[in-house]
Amino acid sequence: QVQLVESGGGLVQAGGSLRLSCAASGSIFSINDMGWYRQAPGKQRELVAEITSGGSIRYADSVKGRFTISRDNAKSTVALQMNSLKPEDTAVYYCKMIVRPGSALHQYQYWGQGTQVTVSS
Repeated sequence: QVQLVESGGGLVQAGGSLRLSCAASGSIFSINDMGWYRQAPGKQRELVAEITSGGSIRYADSVKGRFTISRDNAKSTVALQMNSLKPEDTAVYYCKMIVRPGSALHQYQYWGQGTQVTVSS
C-alpha cells in the first residue's frame, strides 16, 4: 500500500524557480534511494537527480548548478529545487523511491503519478 504523492508543478517563465516535493505514505519499513526523473514529449524518461540513504547525490549534466535535490527521512519526503529554469526543462517530472514496505524482506521500486512542469520563453 505504499504510495508516492507529488506536488509543486506548474507554469513558470524562463529564469524562474519551482520546488517539487514528493511524500511517501503507507506501510514503510525503510526508504533507500530517492530520485527525480522527467519525460518530455517524444523523448525517453531520463534521470534528473538521485540521492541515496547515505546522502550521495548525482545530477544529470543538463541540470548541474541549477537544481538541488534533498531528502527528509523523518517525513519520508524528497524535494527538487529548480532554479534558472529553461524551456528545455519542460517535461513531466516523476518521483521514484526504493522502499522496503512493512516487514518485507525485500525492497521495491515505487513511482509517483508525475507532475507537469512547463517553462515559457
